[in-house]
Amino acid sequence: MSKFEIIGGNKLSGEIVPQGAKNEALQVICATLLTKKEVIINNIPDIRDVNKLIELLAFLGVEVKKIKEGTFSFKAENVDIDLIETKEYADLASRLRGSIMVVGPMLARFHKAANPIPGGDKIGRRRLDTHYIGFEKLGADVHFDKKHSRYSIKAKHLKGAYMLLDEASVTGTANIIMAAVMSEGKTTIFNAACEPYISQLCRMLNSMGANITGVGSNLINIEGVKELNGCSHTILPDMIEIGSFIGMAAMTGSSLTIKDVNYEELGMIPDVFRKIGIHIERKGDDIFIPEQKIYEVERFMDGSIMTIADAPWPGFTPDLISIALVVAIQAKGSVLIHQKMFESRLFFVDKLIDMGAQIILCDPHRATIIGLEKRYPLRGVNMVSPDIRAGVALLIAALSAEGKSVIDNIEQIDRGYQNIDTRLRAIGADIKRID
Repeated sequence: MSKFEIIGGNKLSGEIVPQGAKNEALQVICATLLTKKEVIINNIPDIRDVNKLIELLAFLGVEVKKIKEGTFSFKAENVDIDLIETKEYADLASRLRGSIMVVGPMLARFHKAANPIPGGDKIGRRRLDTHYIGFEKLGADVHFDKKHSRYSIKAKHLKGAYMLLDEASVTGTANIIMAAVMSEGKTTIFNAACEPYISQLCRMLNSMGANITGVGSNLINIEGVKELNGCSHTILPDMIEIGSFIGMAAMTGSSLTIKDVNYEELGMIPDVFRKIGIHIERKGDDIFIPEQKIYEVERFMDGSIMTIADAPWPGFTPDLISIALVVAIQAKGSVLIHQKMFESRLFFVDKLIDMGAQIILCDPHRATIIGLEKRYPLRGVNMVSPDIRAGVALLIAALSAEGKSVIDNIEQIDRGYQNIDTRLRAIGADIKRID
């Protein structure tokens, strides 16, 4: 396993460009299975989860060509659908959570699919019921093989249906949309996730010939078509990485410009960080974070303590809760962080407490942070990255700390952040990768 060695306390400066959005990439790459024609996707991030998904599609027979850095061509003309029954496929698919999203396209085009229980972050229960209930409403039969921990899904004929999702699952919504685009008749999905990733997927599918309306809302209507064509699609900048860089600039007291952020798609992310006291300036499509000696947390209008909570889009994305928490450590004032979705996502705070943070873990979902106001710097420690987002939160803490920190299991960080050490060194960070 690899690790990062970080000497903290250095100010960062200059410009940094966010990678393509990981969560969008996983969806739109799976969507290439829906057509025999060539699909070109731009701004694909070079990260472990995305590369593993591309490897999975290539195993199935998708012709994959790298056109240039970040741009790939996919042609799923000669897919061998029988390979989904093999141990090799199960081994590849079980390594990443994104593999679940090949099921919808396979079901739509080949009328059968199979998938093992997918991997991913260990942040609590991440059930798949929304996906499979949606497939069943479209007419599929779902069987779970307990012996091999494997789902088998078959459908002689998919027919559009009305469905009210039990949760606004992003991956569940994406999977059901991809299954429905070639179903007979009309499909209506209520309580659909409406993150920019879903809007981008729908725009891509419509450019391929799908008929999807309600894009950007939680009520999506799909009129099924018989086949889809190829297209060219460009992935948005990664809003999670943008939020991470905002927090990094504040914690290290740095002046930083984040380039080409596609600001209109960031939702309330900038406003939430402003509530923590971070000064954010929009300059065209860039974000500028000026150096701040102190940033002060707002209070609610009645004077009560500020609460930062995650919620389905357009609420604050759960993937940035860890970043908001770590940024609050050096704020002036107190913050209650309420992470509603995953019961294990806040457990990384013990390492922050070891570094000197004043955090009370109230329960698995809530933590109170009493800001240090930058009067007391964090101290470097040895720690382990438990998941992608917590790993980057620990990295931000280490960059702001006095002395040396070591972060093990950085493969977790590499799953979601492209060449993060190289890019941070370019703006002044003292970070070294040790294999």
